[in-house]
Amino acid sequence: MLLNHYSDFILECGTDEAGRGCLAGPVTAAAVILPGDFSLHLLNDSKQLSEKTRVQLKPLIEAQAISFAVTHLEPLVIDNINILNASIKAMQESILKLNPTPEYIIVDGNRFKPLNQIPYTTIIKGDSKYLSIAAASVLAKTYRDEYMDKIHEEFPMYNWKKNKGYPTAEHREAIKKYGTTKYHRMSFRLLPEQLKLDF
Repeated sequence: MLLNHYSDFILECGTDEAGRGCLAGPVTAAAVILPGDFSLHLLNDSKQLSEKTRVQLKPLIEAQAISFAVTHLEPLVIDNINILNASIKAMQESILKLNPTPEYIIVDGNRFKPLNQIPYTTIIKGDSKYLSIAAASVLAKTYRDEYMDKIHEEFPMYNWKKNKGYPTAEHREAIKKYGTTKYHRMSFRLLPEQLKLDF
């Protein structure tokens, strides 16, 4: 059973990201403030849910949330500041979009940076412990999947509709065959046998 709150603050937001380990596409974060009486059957860490369930949960989370926000950070930003910093930045930008401003932040994982003096706690596997982080994980994942489906139309040969930019054998084969696109993260090791790409 997921818990509703970590702190004693009413306006507590949960935040999480999706797409950290991908070779292409943005890193996407979401932040969610849920009401104290929030309950949603099936809600869990997005990785434990089927795509169908995540898609069903998304509008239900959005309808019940006090506030929610989603941010995509492009590969160029990821390459400039690295994936950890980009993940934190995407979470912070999502939190800054929330209205009302949260009084407390709970973050999935073990890394975060102070934001406008709002107290926060990082929670390892937080998306399987707290409802607001689980809700953020579902929104981050569904919004990112929609984004990847959209850019798949532009570059169908990488099959992002299916692999969502993750390093599958098929995705790596396509990079080998067709090279890279503006959506690829050039700071990542795109091909296992190459330490540096030289297209």
